[in-house]
Amino acid sequence: MANGVFEWEKPLVELEKRIAELQSFTQEKAIDFSEEIKTLERKAESLRREIYANITPWQRVQMARHKDRPTTLDYIEMIFDDFMELHGDRTVRDDAAIVGGLASLNGRAVTVVGPQKGRGRDTKENLLRNFGLPHPEGYRKALRLMRQAAKFKRPIISLIDVVGAFPGVEAEERGQGVVIAECIRYMSFLEVPIICIITGEGGSGGALAIGVGDRLLMLENAWYSVISPEMCAQILWKDTGRAAEAAEVLHLTAADLRALGIIDEVLSEPLGGAHRNPQQVSATMKEAIIRHLDELATIPADQLVRQRLARFRKIGDLRSPITSFSN
Repeated sequence: MANGVFEWEKPLVELEKRIAELQSFTQEKAIDFSEEIKTLERKAESLRREIYANITPWQRVQMARHKDRPTTLDYIEMIFDDFMELHGDRTVRDDAAIVGGLASLNGRAVTVVGPQKGRGRDTKENLLRNFGLPHPEGYRKALRLMRQAAKFKRPIISLIDVVGAFPGVEAEERGQGVVIAECIRYMSFLEVPIICIITGEGGSGGALAIGVGDRLLMLENAWYSVISPEMCAQILWKDTGRAAEAAEVLHLTAADLRALGIIDEVLSEPLGGAHRNPQQVSATMKEAIIRHLDELATIPADQLVRQRLARFRKIGDLRSPITSFSN
């Protein structure tokens, strides 16, 4: 990808650039190119639909990693009001790769948590956020906030965009595996509605640690899998160059996971990805969150927990639709 443009998008980008040049020339020289512009716009729209209707799973993975794709804090700013970020795990330190706190959603108090990647190519922020790879203290912070939410009967919104938990030795020394297991265990039994949305990448235990909810939603160009395509290719074939092939066999796209019954709803994105119109995507997410929260609010807490446990136990059932895939 060069300058935020994928290889398969280049013909479309060149066409859009030509349209912009004609529009600018029309304004500056007062020469009417309206017919030419209309013709090119029709061609661009047709090409746009053709390109994005046929993108591969690997291309969706790349779109989920676009440098301009909205981050957790971007979505929090656009969806919620009065966000108050809370810090620290009360054990080691504050991990900036996980953010969370209190917010208001149409007057309803909620707790929001999620991994935070650095924005764009800002090296300083990427280092601060550890490139979006949470340490154990990040997950302990998320768990602390979620348990606090349950204490005060606040719904939990988990926005997931993480390729995986930080794999360093120091993370293991501080209990990375244990804290991920604890997050999964505690989220399973919290007696408040939990809505999880995979907004970009949903990789391995790093995503599952904050992904146990009553509703699991997913943006159209996000991915969700037990492993990243690169690591899968390395393990299976000792060749990360076969990541595109791995993405195919992992069935990690929103459409695949909806068919498997793992996610509840696919949220649409603008043609070209969420970075093309973050406000539109945020409005779609907000509507879905409110709708699902309204449904979950009618379910008694004990029944909510039973249903949550049942949905995740079903994922491991060999009699489930997952056996319909041959790969």
